[in-house]
Amino acid sequence: MKFSRRKFLVGTGVVGGGLLLGFSLGGDEPVPQIVAGSFQPNAWLQITPDGRVVFQLDKAEMGQGVYTGLTTLMGEGLDYDPARIQVEMAGVHSAYNNPAMRMQVTGGSTSLTTAWTPLQEAGATARAMLMAAAAEQWQVPVSELNTDDGVIVHSASGRRIGYAEVAESAKSIEAPQLVPPVANAPKWIGKSLPRFDTPAKTDGTAIFGVDVALPGMKTAVVVRCPHFGGRVRAFDAEEAEQQAGVLKIFPIHNGIAVVADGYWQARQAAGKLKVEWDKGPLAGLSSAKIRKNQEQALDNGETTVDALDEGDAEGVLAQAADGRVVEAKYAAPFLHHSTMEPQNCTALVTGDRCELWAPSQAPGFVQALAAQYGGFDRDKVTVHTTLMGGGFGRRAMTDFAGEAAAIARQMPGVPIKLIWSREDDMRHDFYRPSTLHRLRAVVNEDGQIGAWRHRLVSASITKGMAVTLVDSYLPKWLPEAMARGIGRFAGNTTANMDSAMAEGAEIPYAVDNRKVDVALYDPGIPLGFWRSVGHSHNAFVVESFMDELAHAAGEDPVDFRLRYLQGHPRHQRVLKAAAEAANWGDPLPGRIQGVAVHESFSSYAAQVVELSKGANGYVIERVVCAVDCGQIANPDIVTEQVESAIIYGLGAALKPALTVEDGRVVQSNFHDLPVLRIDETPEIQVVLVDSKEHPTGIGEIALPPIAPALGNALFKASGQRQRELPFQLTV
Repeated sequence: MKFSRRKFLVGTGVVGGGLLLGFSLGGDEPVPQIVAGSFQPNAWLQITPDGRVVFQLDKAEMGQGVYTGLTTLMGEGLDYDPARIQVEMAGVHSAYNNPAMRMQVTGGSTSLTTAWTPLQEAGATARAMLMAAAAEQWQVPVSELNTDDGVIVHSASGRRIGYAEVAESAKSIEAPQLVPPVANAPKWIGKSLPRFDTPAKTDGTAIFGVDVALPGMKTAVVVRCPHFGGRVRAFDAEEAEQQAGVLKIFPIHNGIAVVADGYWQARQAAGKLKVEWDKGPLAGLSSAKIRKNQEQALDNGETTVDALDEGDAEGVLAQAADGRVVEAKYAAPFLHHSTMEPQNCTALVTGDRCELWAPSQAPGFVQALAAQYGGFDRDKVTVHTTLMGGGFGRRAMTDFAGEAAAIARQMPGVPIKLIWSREDDMRHDFYRPSTLHRLRAVVNEDGQIGAWRHRLVSASITKGMAVTLVDSYLPKWLPEAMARGIGRFAGNTTANMDSAMAEGAEIPYAVDNRKVDVALYDPGIPLGFWRSVGHSHNAFVVESFMDELAHAAGEDPVDFRLRYLQGHPRHQRVLKAAAEAANWGDPLPGRIQGVAVHESFSSYAAQVVELSKGANGYVIERVVCAVDCGQIANPDIVTEQVESAIIYGLGAALKPALTVEDGRVVQSNFHDLPVLRIDETPEIQVVLVDSKEHPTGIGEIALPPIAPALGNALFKASGQRQRELPFQLTV
């Protein structure tokens, strides 16, 4: 079966409403946070009676720049300086569902591409209604009017009137079918406007989840079973309850909650708990056992799902002459997200209602899990999305919201802030899957690739999510046994359709005989979307192996790729742009270069990594990255996202791997599972390839090529091919 991740998400709504059973996240209730008396032409925009232009931002701002980028789109359509627009985080409502995923979620590098036209049109429609109201007031044709940054102008008479002055009259105007253009050229789109959230983040007034403060608020921590799938068998809280500041200790669905006056008191008391754990179904599971099972799955063709099958790769390989087959095995480890701000959520229960303040990529999921574990009706749960210190896919999983609601339910009227420690965050993450790959190819005497064969072993991210989310959205009256059965069915069905496992492995290279399939193996470790998802490991494998084939053919790696990218002009453009900017083939003295190119999220990135050899090992001197993400709203933000993805990807490629023993994560904090530090960050040069195409993803696309480009440079420097992450830079 051939599949596409984007088509799969659109078709099933896999991470939200519509998951296999057709459930939806919102209702027909009014859009929240609307000021009484405002002119509200759509769900995103309102002009208040006191003249403020307010934009309801329906995407989570986690550092990627949507606060500025999407506001710019609205301002462009409205012809109103986006820097003067007041931005508020939108509440939960079906109007804000991401059209690419049919749910209210920020992810998949879809924010700008899905909002590009709708937000400009929303602003332009409001502008047209305001112009019609002014024309009616002045008794002139609308065709004689124009606008200038929030002011309606009648050039013939010299009259001018601000949007706020006609907003009340515009309420009675019917939205037009045809909206007049604002100008021949954009005023704000395409310019590097300063980020609108920078002042608040600089002076400390920005509110992240961990900053939420409510009168009478108390702090909670949860002691969770360190073993995946384990549970509390028994506990003794006598000593912990005697600690200063402790208010209450009680079990919840996910462990034992400790509530105290402050975080330090709660954390100290948690350390005094005596807990007997049932290790659960994964007791005894280790990284070594997982690898052994992956090896077995790699050899079991009966459990595979086809991702790409063209020509007769198996037949060509079977008939290949001796010495013409290139074979390699690659591996990538589990990865944690390591967001700067650990998971947290504040909850307040009043009567039958629950209010939450959550740094989440998926406010609808916050609502659903809070309802499930707090025992509320979903329409009685209000979610306020805060700024967040990094997401990377982790905050699309909202387990922390379910915990906060469950705790607050036991202490009605008291605001409860749940805070995870860094140890909690690392040991109870939803990890990127560990994968194992075997590749075989035929390189003929003339340098032509005769066949490409790639089998990978992976677990399904969406399988576990399907089970959880179906359970969250099923009606409360459904019998528990039936609910479990439906959840398992949803998970198993989703696993066989999970395109995230093979995304990026469907090679663009013009090889007549090629086959890619996935062997499903699920060790039971909680999985989640990690920045660039399947592309993060599949690009490493594909682009490293392509480099091996170029070496086997005796060709330059850039020229070799370009030859096989005929018919893929955007791949070729970024590859040529990166090679030119890096002076490929003629670097500075002592520098060694490696290259990779990859498409993800409908965008294109090529990278050249430059190494030098130091006294203690290889030093990464420079990364040159060329990207084509279509039209660009803000060049500076695009550049920042490219730099961010490269740094995040370098950390994953170089730092020690997460390991499992006895069904639990061994590492606990940055001392034994570090991230890339600023003094380890190389020079990064970003080339933005000009494009008139519709905007596409940018937040993740620069991550997939960094590991293979680095690995290819290391091979050129040492003559040794490193096929398993993380890399070793020591000589």
